[in-house]
Amino acid sequence: MTDPQRPGNADLGAAPDLWGQAAAPKPAAAVPPPTQGWEREVLEKLVFATLSEQRAARRWRIFWRLLWLALAGAIAWGVANYEGASVSSTPHTAVVDIKGEIASGAEASAELIVAAMRSAFEDSGSQAVVLLINSPGGSPVQAGMINDEITRLRAKYDKPVYAVVEESCASAAYYIAAAADEIYVDKASIVGSIGVLMDGFGFTGTMEKLGVERRLLTAGANKGFLDPFSPMSEKQRAYAQTMLEQIHQQFIEVVKKGRGERLKVNEDTFSGLFWTGQQAIDMGLADHLGSLDYVAREVVKAEDVIDYTRRDNVAERLVKRFGAAIGGGAVQTLQHSGLQLR
Repeated sequence: MTDPQRPGNADLGAAPDLWGQAAAPKPAAAVPPPTQGWEREVLEKLVFATLSEQRAARRWRIFWRLLWLALAGAIAWGVANYEGASVSSTPHTAVVDIKGEIASGAEASAELIVAAMRSAFEDSGSQAVVLLINSPGGSPVQAGMINDEITRLRAKYDKPVYAVVEESCASAAYYIAAAADEIYVDKASIVGSIGVLMDGFGFTGTMEKLGVERRLLTAGANKGFLDPFSPMSEKQRAYAQTMLEQIHQQFIEVVKKGRGERLKVNEDTFSGLFWTGQQAIDMGLADHLGSLDYVAREVVKAEDVIDYTRRDNVAERLVKRFGAAIGGGAVQTLQHSGLQLR
């Protein structure tokens, strides 16, 4: 019988077994652990991403520090190496390269060449200064500055100056060479071209055919002088020609002064023509056939040759390229004047 005090089947206790003993309570079912939510997964990803970024940033800091350290070391090495190569108390022949276009900002600029010549003349061990020339010409202003400085330094230090021509020594390059005591050439060198030019283009006819109108506003009747998109008047042409003739005459006087009685002037000498090295010797524009080694050995009598040329060393080139890469957004356009000795 069931106990009327309790519901029929709602026995919360343990049922007795056959022996009248209460059975052991059944163990509660195991509760499964709570599943990991998406919040935890996102958090873990963020933590790992942050750690990766920190590692990458640390590696980049180490890289830049090592790079700057390497650049500093290269600059120090370059300066020490450069200074050690340019000064010597033992007898030697000093050499200054004049190569490429003679222009402001170029390797063959008056600034670099004059600085190199001063170092060469000031060195007590240099017995003579050799200008090793391979240039088609360039700026008459730069050439004039170098020519004047050669004359001044030669008189101040009482040391001879020799010009040695490789492939070419034309126009502004010959303007410089004329200041030397003697000029040595190869038989096939190109020498001369004693003249002045001003080059450019005129697009006026082409613009008319294309229907393009040039809109140039100036304050001054000649402010647009030599503008390639505007016609040139006869007055402007005559003015430019007068200016060229004046500079040409300055060039001629420098050559006559430098070469003196050795120069054999004819109708072609100052016409802008150029000649081979052998022809230049016959005309008095050069003195002898000879190379740098020949001049150092046979003329200067000091076979040791030391180069005083001022040029960008490896460290300076690295710094310039690195700086250009950092400031690549600031691009400068260099414009050269059309007036040339070539």
